[in-house]
Formats: sequence, structure tokens, C-alpha cells
Amino acid sequence: QVQLVESGGRLVQAGGSLRLSCAASGRPFSTYAMAWFRQAPGKEREFVATILWSSGSTDYTDSVKGRFTISRDNFKHTVYLQMNSLKPEDTAVYYCAAGTYRYTGSYYNTAAYDYWGQGTQVTVSS
Repeated sequence: QVQLVESGGRLVQAGGSLRLSCAASGRPFSTYAMAWFRQAPGKEREFVATILWSSGSTDYTDSVKGRFTISRDNFKHTVYLQMNSLKPEDTAVYYCAAGTYRYTGSYYNTAAYDYWGQGTQVTVSS
């Protein structure tokens, strides 16, 4: 069984920084892409950032461009999300996702990913 475990979420003041980690463990698997999504109470889960595993190419949703950075460690099979200049609207449960199949559609789509973590809470106070 493959497990994704997120860590690093906490309460932080607006304007502060936070670094989230997502470590994969268990049965080895081929990775095509990994991503971060987030979900606030009463809202749909939304795309935040993705990284293609082989090339390192990244993409972000417009609301976090210039503030968040996604990166990976191939040896540790771990993905990170560096979050700077945090705003109250960034408050959400953040989920890590991994895609093990080549996907012909947009990697913004949840359908590109077949493994998900349990989530880590990020709360940004005013």
C-alpha cells in the first residue's frame, strides 16, 4: 500500500511563512506528477500547485503565484510547498496528491492523481 503523509501545518500570522512536506512511503511506485490541493470549510477542493516528476516543471493557481513554491526531492520521494506572504484566505486543509499514470489532460484536474494524503491544517490569522 502507498501512503502519503503531510506535515508542517499550523497557526501562523498573516504575512508569515510556512513550509509543508509530503512524504511517500510503502510500495514503490512510478510518479508522473505530484500536487497540492486545498479545501476550506463549505468549499470545493481546489488546485494549488503541481510538479512534473521527471522534468521538474511546475504550475500554480493564479491566487498563489509569486507567493508559493512547489519543489521535490527525488531520493526521498518527497514534495514540499513553501508558502510566503500568507493571507487569511489561504486558511484551509492542504492535501498532497500523487499521480502514477501518464495523464493526457490538465494536471489541474483531480483525475490526474490516484493517491491522496489525509491533509494538514493551515490557519492564517489577521
